[in-house]
Amino acid sequence: MYRAMFQEQWLSNIKGDVLAGIVVALALIPESIAFSIIAGVDPMVGLYASFCICIVIALTGGRPGMISGATGAMALLMTTLVAQYGLSYLLATTILTGILQILFGLFQLARFMKFIPKSVMVGFVNALAILIFTSQFQHFQDESPIIFVLTGLTLAIIYLFPYFNKSIPSTLVAIIVISILVITMNIEVRTVGDMGELTRTLPVLALPEIPLTIETLRIILPYALALTIVGLLESLLTASIVDDMTETESNKNQESRGQGLANIAAGLFGGMAGCGMIGQSVINVKSGGCTRLASLIAGLFLMFLIIVLGAIVVQIPMAALAGIMIMVSIGTFNWYSLTNIHKVPLTDAVIMGVTVLTVIFTHNLAYGVLAGVLLSMIVFAVKISKIRVLGLYMDEGTRKIYYVQGQLFFASVTEFLDNIDFNDELEEVVIDLTESHLWDDSAIGALDRLETKFKGKGTSVRFIGLNGESNRLLERLSSVRRNAEHS
Repeated sequence: MYRAMFQEQWLSNIKGDVLAGIVVALALIPESIAFSIIAGVDPMVGLYASFCICIVIALTGGRPGMISGATGAMALLMTTLVAQYGLSYLLATTILTGILQILFGLFQLARFMKFIPKSVMVGFVNALAILIFTSQFQHFQDESPIIFVLTGLTLAIIYLFPYFNKSIPSTLVAIIVISILVITMNIEVRTVGDMGELTRTLPVLALPEIPLTIETLRIILPYALALTIVGLLESLLTASIVDDMTETESNKNQESRGQGLANIAAGLFGGMAGCGMIGQSVINVKSGGCTRLASLIAGLFLMFLIIVLGAIVVQIPMAALAGIMIMVSIGTFNWYSLTNIHKVPLTDAVIMGVTVLTVIFTHNLAYGVLAGVLLSMIVFAVKISKIRVLGLYMDEGTRKIYYVQGQLFFASVTEFLDNIDFNDELEEVVIDLTESHLWDDSAIGALDRLETKFKGKGTSVRFIGLNGESNRLLERLSSVRRNAEHS
């Protein structure tokens, strides 16, 4: 069984994974450098992080074919820490982040992903596609018009080359062709070397030089918690997207543990914390990568490029890499969500829009998801708070039975009580809860209030039709004696 699993996850697509890994490694360089600059650290910190994370996650992650490394969402959370305390504290925070992520995986907290609605997922993906697209604008600033021609040619090769040959990734062909064109014709455009200096050395294993005190923990723990949550959120959403693209399942809890181990390794080897990368994962899948080998090759080839071919890598024009990322943004965006937006419920469209706008304005994917989930919770509460109460007189008006339909909880108790006529002079009131359910203390409090009011007028109250869970909640929380019936 283990041999078959190894064969499937490592050796079932060698050619496709090797070529895809090479393409991913090339695309990782400018991304990692850019994210290092955002975090306020040396470019090699991001490159070392992507190298370590790619290799470790290939061995320990739960989603074959997914690429992880230094990301913008994580980098944004590090800026204040780096500015105030320096690189050593960032490395310690990265290690602590990894430890917390392992704990998240061990306690199987990934199961809470099911509470993220599809509308939020779609909004997350669309927002990411927009951010990827707009982040390429910087490469066109203060450049000659030729860069638009080179980017257009890159996109043309990417989309047209597969019609002639599908065995070689068109993205790799585009990088090679555009690089040769720029170098041989001596075209003056921005290159990878202009993004930051590449130190052609391997990372060294070392513990962060910080005091091991409670004060240090007080400093790094808040940042580590934020990085843990954002990192896992982005990683698990990326895993879900790759699941959909490849029509396969993945182990989200194993992915959490794998991300933790990868971040510990990154921190020990001088890298910043990272997580799953949707853009790079899309590049990998579209370039033919689908197993763990692709991530391993991406990490190894990344270091090979920097150490052995560093002089060549720095000459790769940013126009080629910008073209690839534009292709990624086009492929990542869920165009179906736009063409069919008039068919989905209005609330789903609004939730998706709020998620997208929040991410665009904050440049933080976690904020967008949080806003979308909170809005979804409010919409859901409003929808299920609708309650119907029908009152019928019996026994010549001496008794009255109220039939309750709907969920009884904090958002519906006011409407429920408004439908009860407390001015009736009755011998008995019966509340039929067969088509209802009691969810919380607010529901029990409403029944307490109803019973107290009627008993104050000499009217007895009975509750019937309670299901088992509601009846147990009523018996446990009720503050007054009830004559409850369970049916």
